[in-house]
Amino acid sequence: MPRIKNTPIQTAPAPSASTARPPTVAIIGRPNVGKSTLFNRMLGKRTAIVDDVPGVTRDRNYADGTYRNRPFRLVDTGGLDPSASEGMLALIKRQSELAIAEADMLILLMDGRTGLTTPDQEVVRLLRGTPKPLFVVINKIDTPKVETLVADFYQLGTNTLYPISAEHGIGVSELLDAIYPFLPDPDESPEQTTMPRIAVVGRPNVGKSTLVNAVLGEDRVVVSDVPGTTRDSIDSIALHQGRRYLFTDTAGIRRRGKIDRGIEGYSVIRSHLAIGRSDLGILLLDATEGVTEQDTKIAGIIIKQGRACFLLVNKWDLREGDSQARQEVEQELHRRFPFLTWAPVLFASAANPGSLNHLFPTIDRVFAAFSKRIPTGALNKFLQEILATHPLPVRKGKPTKITKSAFMTQVATHPPVFALFVGHPDNITPAYLRFLENQLREEYGFEGTPIRMLVRKK
Repeated sequence: MPRIKNTPIQTAPAPSASTARPPTVAIIGRPNVGKSTLFNRMLGKRTAIVDDVPGVTRDRNYADGTYRNRPFRLVDTGGLDPSASEGMLALIKRQSELAIAEADMLILLMDGRTGLTTPDQEVVRLLRGTPKPLFVVINKIDTPKVETLVADFYQLGTNTLYPISAEHGIGVSELLDAIYPFLPDPDESPEQTTMPRIAVVGRPNVGKSTLVNAVLGEDRVVVSDVPGTTRDSIDSIALHQGRRYLFTDTAGIRRRGKIDRGIEGYSVIRSHLAIGRSDLGILLLDATEGVTEQDTKIAGIIIKQGRACFLLVNKWDLREGDSQARQEVEQELHRRFPFLTWAPVLFASAANPGSLNHLFPTIDRVFAAFSKRIPTGALNKFLQEILATHPLPVRKGKPTKITKSAFMTQVATHPPVFALFVGHPDNITPAYLRFLENQLREEYGFEGTPIRMLVRKK
């Protein structure tokens, strides 16, 4: 589809190829013009939640993409209403303003079917003085009668208009071709250190977004007392003592019977997916409400997906005056989470970043355990010492004669998986496997990570 040219506007030079990070491209515009659909189309995958209801996107949603081997970071924003001054719309407006401030390039998206509106003109005025490259894109143009549908937008005085259909992919390649000269060549020296991926999970309104903002030191995600404020899984990179960490703020997971169909149901699915692609989950608990059945179910989701885990009892500042509080909570955790005895527990307040001193050291220890590999020689020396005092289970009432020939090796990490080779696998009971797991933890640590045991015939 051809681009429509008019009078020029001033643009900034392309970002330098020596930029340490990929250039950031922010998609902005009023609600329900198709920003999330374009976001997904440019990335070539369904990353952002899309719905016909205005206001689905509330936070800045980041994702890395490439076009013709050149990297960029794309930002999806909530619908920008320049007149908003209070409530959720004002919080969304603030997120859009932050995205505009940090972006290297801007895509202003408008709806060709409704024509140029007053809110569109207000957004244009807001951007008029920016020196950053600005691409004015007219969406929902899926007919050859381009001149009729985009005629209203001539009055903006932009250099070039990009008529597209994000839903059908029409014109998107022309938009990417226009952005391409502003993208640097790919970095020849990728980062060598593995970056831990951390999913912050829990019930609605336990403080997940507040925690993410605290570790980032900025209002990265929208925070509100209204449960369900976070709808999508939002990735953010934090830098701590020279190391990078990827935090994912997720939508609160309610009991299945209370989950509404549509946006909330899809948000919960995205939370499950976020756990699966992370290395570890931080399960937030509300110190004022105690542990609920739903908390234990969320923990079960983390374990079922084989992710490392630790618990963070949030809003602890509201109970610090109670001298018995910590002991009571620890007893409750022991009772409600008997399957998580290996998971560390932190007591903190996300609203007070000074109480989070132990957060990153705990992440480092848990991630190291999640990635740990034990040499086969050391592992089998350890196994023989165990078998000397705790032989394998008997078969038909007689001691086995294969104890010395039993063999163990670690076959995977993330999470650690061990294979035990014996002559009669059917003799190995779940109780004996739990015993071996406990011995492995006592000997090698494995703090905060599940361990999987496989039994194979030798």
